[in-house]
Amino acid sequence: MKPPVAIIGGSGISNIIKGQRLTVGTPYGPTPPLTVGELEGKKVIFIPRHGENHSVPPHKVNYRANIHGLKKLGVERIIATNAVGAIDQRLTPGDIVIPNDLVDFTRSRHNTFYEGPPVTHIDVSEPYCPTLRGVLTSANGSSGHESVEQVVMACTEGPRYETPAEIRMLRTVGCGIVGMTGAPEVFLARELELCYASICFISNMAAGLQNSLSAQEVEDRGRDTTRILNDIIAEAVREIPDRRTCPCAKALASAQLSKPERARGGGKIA
Repeated sequence: MKPPVAIIGGSGISNIIKGQRLTVGTPYGPTPPLTVGELEGKKVIFIPRHGENHSVPPHKVNYRANIHGLKKLGVERIIATNAVGAIDQRLTPGDIVIPNDLVDFTRSRHNTFYEGPPVTHIDVSEPYCPTLRGVLTSANGSSGHESVEQVVMACTEGPRYETPAEIRMLRTVGCGIVGMTGAPEVFLARELELCYASICFISNMAAGLQNSLSAQEVEDRGRDTTRILNDIIAEAVREIPDRRTCPCAKALASAQLSKPERARGGGKIA
């Protein structure tokens, strides 16, 4: 059987996956309840990033357990959904974008599986899987939505929204969108040699580009966009090639420093 595809997202996305519910134990704690089902003839696993009732804030999400649990279930590809604010003023609420790069401004999150030997320096010259990005971009275009092709996501710590001064800084360093859940998810996936790409919907203009910002506004915009997002994800899942030809599957090949024999296995992912 072909390896399952995982979708990480919010409760609205879960509506397209029906099937068995389960929780996976990991060395980092249990995952939230997962749904294992089918979509477009392929086995798909949905994981609610913030827990079943969106009860976990972004800086408290157990990203390591989530990614490790998916690896344990045999997942090779991950499509993540993210609600983001627009910094690039070519974007407007309701737009859908597929980021090509990311700047990590988080501070307190566990951002690696490799806390000890073997010392591991993962390459993120291309943080998002090029194959998955291509499939998502094509599916987005087929839905009639055009978006800016090269968009850098800024990931901030949260749970508060950013200040206008912070948004001006992010624009200066080249960021086009801002959210709170893109990191360390993308980096953890690469460490486990999983393909990962994100599809983001613009829920609001960032601070300083509109008069005010409320959590309710973001939630309402996400609800309006869910159907479109679900359609794009379904088409992308259908078009994902069976074979992986991207570099993601060999990410550890040149990432680990040579080590003495006694240290071998010290950083093995169970």
